[in-house]
Amino acid sequence: MTSPHSPAISPDAGDDPLLTLRGFGLDLPDTAPRLRRDRAGAREPERRVIVDGVDLVLRRGEAVGLVGESGSGKSMTARAVIGLTPPGARTHGHIVFDGRRVDTLSRRELRALRSRRIAMVFQDPRAHVNPVHSIGDFLTEALVTERGVPRREAERRVIGLLADVGIPDGARRLRQYPHELSGGLLQRVMIASVLAAEPDLVLADEPTTALDVTAQSDVMAILDEARRERGTALLLITHDLELAAATCDRLAVMYAGRTVETQAAHALTERPRHPYSAGLLRSRPGLDERVHRLPVIPGRPVAAFEARQAGAGCSFAPRCPHAAPACEQQQPQYRELTDGARVACLRAEEVAAW
Repeated sequence: MTSPHSPAISPDAGDDPLLTLRGFGLDLPDTAPRLRRDRAGAREPERRVIVDGVDLVLRRGEAVGLVGESGSGKSMTARAVIGLTPPGARTHGHIVFDGRRVDTLSRRELRALRSRRIAMVFQDPRAHVNPVHSIGDFLTEALVTERGVPRREAERRVIGLLADVGIPDGARRLRQYPHELSGGLLQRVMIASVLAAEPDLVLADEPTTALDVTAQSDVMAILDEARRERGTALLLITHDLELAAATCDRLAVMYAGRTVETQAAHALTERPRHPYSAGLLRSRPGLDERVHRLPVIPGRPVAAFEARQAGAGCSFAPRCPHAAPACEQQQPQYRELTDGARVACLRAEEVAAW
């Protein structure tokens, strides 16, 4: 990651944040062969804004759900936390983990961060497990190479972790290969590898999307139990607002590359303060209500670069049933309300009455 150097951020002592994102943004070179001229007249490739302003605080032992439709920038934000940005990525703003700016870390320090302090559960486990290595090699590699744990001791530890995530007969599983396991079992193996690292923070990027409903419930229960028992912080990236509300302490909603609302999970589900959050809640099916047609948010979601091209107004204004003329001319600032909710909406005080 690259970013202009600026003084390190000192977190508020009372809040004791583990992870802080302030005004974080990221852009990438445009894949289309278009060029533009910079101020000096030189021609350079155009760039696309992927993330355009994320503000988020995650405290030790806390679970925060990062929610939004596909293309809102959730996964790119999570990957940036551990420096897994694509080639050519350019960032601005700050990502601070335990008092240190992530973008100022060397490659060696980033590797240490990923192996010891922050672990990530990816959406598709098969894309992140080497198919020619056994499950045992995958689970014990970091313990043996990074921490100097003897091989037999490492195997003993991971067999215990496999039992913790609901996989019996761990000794036999260590000899198997990824193709021999179902998607649900392989995702449990991924979680076991995360627990083996004993991290301070787990980034879970859509960890249940490819699983059936039963496996989804099991995986989330394992993550939640591990977090509570070990005091690990969890950042859950998902498009499923109901899942996030049931699992997390707080929710942060993203739209077009920006955070538009952050509240305690129970407060946001009961009284959303941004029209987009309210639309997401209305459009989910429920067992306690029968409707002939499920309400939907009109229009289509826009990416951050589309919102930039559209002008200075609120990126959600074209889809918002309550947009005022000012919403199309002025980008709302992300601000704190009297009840502690943080929201980017000019009419946030009125949303609860709609």
